[in-house]
Amino acid sequence: MKMTEENSPGNTEITMDDVKNLIKKKDEIEEQIKAYYDVLEDQGVGVEGPLVDAEGFPRADVNLYQIRTARHNISCLQNDHKAIMAEIEEALHKLHAREKAKRERDEAEAQVEAMEQQVTLPPPFARVDAVTQGSPASGAGLRVGDEVTEFGSVNPENFQNLQNIAAVVQHSEGKPLRVTVIRDGQSVQMSLTPQRWSGRGLLGCNIVPIHR
Repeated sequence: MKMTEENSPGNTEITMDDVKNLIKKKDEIEEQIKAYYDVLEDQGVGVEGPLVDAEGFPRADVNLYQIRTARHNISCLQNDHKAIMAEIEEALHKLHAREKAKRERDEAEAQVEAMEQQVTLPPPFARVDAVTQGSPASGAGLRVGDEVTEFGSVNPENFQNLQNIAAVVQHSEGKPLRVTVIRDGQSVQMSLTPQRWSGRGLLGCNIVPIHR
C-alpha cells in the first residue's frame, strides 16, 4: 500500500489530519488481517497448518482455496501494515520536527522583539512608589512600581528634579497630561488629568526620582 506521489509526505506539508488518516488506514489493515486469521481459525489450519494428508494428497476436510487466499492476503496485508507503520513514523517525525522548528523560531522572534523593545525604551527618570485609591492617578491607571519616562512636557532630557513635575501639574489642572511609564519591560501610555479630589494634591500619588 504505497501513497500516491501527490499525497507523499515528501511533497506536501504533513498535518495532524494526515497522521490520523494514516492511523485509520493502519486500523483498517489490522481489521482485515484479523478477519483472514478468523477464516483460518474456522478451518482449523492456522497460517502454517499442512494442506495435505498423511499420504500427500490435498486435504478434503478443509476449503483449500479459501485457506490459500486467506494466507496470501495475510502476507500482502502484513507488508502493507509494515509500510504504513513506516509512513506514520516518518509523518510523526516530520510533524514534531516542524513544531519544534516553529517553537524555536517563535522563541527567537520573541527574544529579538524583547531586545528591540529594551533598546528603544527611553531611560526612566522617576518611579511611582504610592497610588491612592480613588485618586486621579489611580483612575488614569498609574500603578506602584511604574517607571516614568514622560510626564507631560517632562522627559529624560530635561528632567532635573521633582519640581519639574510639580510645575507641570500646577499649570495643567483640569487638562489631560500624557504620561508614559515602563511596566514589566513594556512602554505603557496613559492620560492623567490633575484635578481636585477628596484627598491631598491634584494627583493622589507619590513620585520619587531615579538616580542613575
